[in-house]
Amino acid sequence: MVVWVDLARVAVVVNMALLASLIFVWGRNYYRLRSKHTLGPLLFAVLLFGENALALYFYLLDPLLSVWFSSQVPAPAWQGMIALHVLESVALAVLALVTWD
Repeated sequence: MVVWVDLARVAVVVNMALLASLIFVWGRNYYRLRSKHTLGPLLFAVLLFGENALALYFYLLDPLLSVWFSSQVPAPAWQGMIALHVLESVALAVLALVTWD
């Protein structure tokens, strides 16, 4: 069970790192252009970063949920959550690759 928790934590940290790089680029673009077309992706990245930060908090620090996630969540549920985190990582990696190109 601990392996699933660790995989989820790693995927969330990777997502946060990719989102931080996108926030940097899109924030810089918004600062220069002041356009709603640059504000949209920036707000998207900030909100998605917040969602991942909250997930990491639940997985690591929350006194009730971190214990529950570590011991009582069945493996099929973990596999589903990890699949979502990994798919998000792949999507963000593609988006970061296109953005930084």
